[in-house]
Amino acid sequence: MIVAGRTLRGGLDLRADVVVVGTGAGGAMMLRELAARGVDVVGLEMGAHSTAVDFSMREADMLELLMQERGARATADQQVRIVQGRGVGGSTVHNLCLCKRTPDEVLRHWARDLGAARLSPESLAPDYAATEAELSVQKVDAGYLNENNRLFKVGCDVLGYASDYTSHNRVGCMKSGYCIMGCPFDGKQNALKVLLPKAVAGGARVYADARVERVLTRRGRAVGVSGSLLDEAGRPFAPLRVRAGAVCLGGSAVGSAALAIQSGLPDPSGRTGRNLFVHPAGAVAGVFDQPVDGWRGVPQTYECTEFLEFHPGSEKRVWLVPVFAHPIATAVMTPGFGERHAAVMAKYRHMAALTAVVHDESPGRVRVTKAGRIQIDYALSPADQAQLTLGLREGARILLAAGAREVVVNYENDPLTLTDPGQLGQVDARGAPPYELPLTAVHPMGTLPMSDDPRRGVVDSRGEHHAVKGLFVCDGSVFPTSIGVPPQISIYTVSRHVARFVAEAG
Repeated sequence: MIVAGRTLRGGLDLRADVVVVGTGAGGAMMLRELAARGVDVVGLEMGAHSTAVDFSMREADMLELLMQERGARATADQQVRIVQGRGVGGSTVHNLCLCKRTPDEVLRHWARDLGAARLSPESLAPDYAATEAELSVQKVDAGYLNENNRLFKVGCDVLGYASDYTSHNRVGCMKSGYCIMGCPFDGKQNALKVLLPKAVAGGARVYADARVERVLTRRGRAVGVSGSLLDEAGRPFAPLRVRAGAVCLGGSAVGSAALAIQSGLPDPSGRTGRNLFVHPAGAVAGVFDQPVDGWRGVPQTYECTEFLEFHPGSEKRVWLVPVFAHPIATAVMTPGFGERHAAVMAKYRHMAALTAVVHDESPGRVRVTKAGRIQIDYALSPADQAQLTLGLREGARILLAAGAREVVVNYENDPLTLTDPGQLGQVDARGAPPYELPLTAVHPMGTLPMSDDPRRGVVDSRGEHHAVKGLFVCDGSVFPTSIGVPPQISIYTVSRHVARFVAEAG
């Protein structure tokens, strides 16, 4: 049973072998793994516990229910919107089920050059295979292509670009197209549906509405956590404390770093919160003569990897994939006002769209203000701006090759409209300067990086904190660099790896 903390009027005071903060991909896998080993484990989640019956498919309601800061989380300068989940199951509840392993080239770079010795392709391969089997990961086929993805495939085929169907963790999918609002048909094989029920059945105690505010330490060792229970409005009303033999952070690259900072944890590397990568992404839309109705059907079932390489400093670091937004999100992201904005929205049914996702090398930072608020600082370097420009240009080329009568790159003050491949040089001329493009990021990572060298990492390659024994991290925080692909399956897998060492410590 998962307990709603809002019902515990007297507060919460527990003891356990291990306490896990967060119930997304990393936290849920940790809970399931520890419970299976007979460890007395408690899981704490700041958000609510929602299930399929709560997922109404209404944008305004679901953004508020499922997203951090009601979907409005962004960098301090508002340049990049940071989309993160909030609630039992974390971002696995709203994500689009994309599953890609971290490329071997990236893992070898971590193991060989950055001190993450236990994260080699060979050492992680069994954990990847076990995770993919447990979550029913499989490559989709042509039957899953909606019109938006089909047109993207047509453009890639015409141009001869490297492309393929993607792999998803979905079973019994009804192809409604509302995945980002939680699946009311329970087709996602995710933390909420698969792992947490197993954890609870194995004896894990899980509490929602339970915000952890501090890691408790004694003589250089983690001994528990403290914080607040939250009411229906997200306001603290009662204290919580869990004393434990080990603590594991699975609250995301933003949340776990912020908690480490709030707790005043020592860090010889000085990297806590500083190594943030986010996969910044910009969108390109194409208008077709025929209706596309891109919000219907399974999203992101096809990808283009023509411009995606993984060695550091590559001049091809952009992943292209179809994307589509429901009406409210589309209206918010569409530049302009009044008649100009209305004219764009009138074409909504005929739009196809894709996103250019940058495998970024310009790290940002997570801070905590004096008022206790999370602040995210992030800016694209000139090299990453060039990669975004490359992606927008080639995305526009793909849509034109697919038959779009016009393609729009949504520069904020003056959207660029293209009707012919001969005009693509205009994208290069405009580039991707700061504040000119609405950018979104859904993959924060790297703020508590792994390295067996305490000068280069916050945690070692077992996931244990260098300066605080008994404190582990099991989410995307531990990635030493950007990985260039969706991180969910890698977070699940790295958590499975770290769980062995947490079980020994607890």
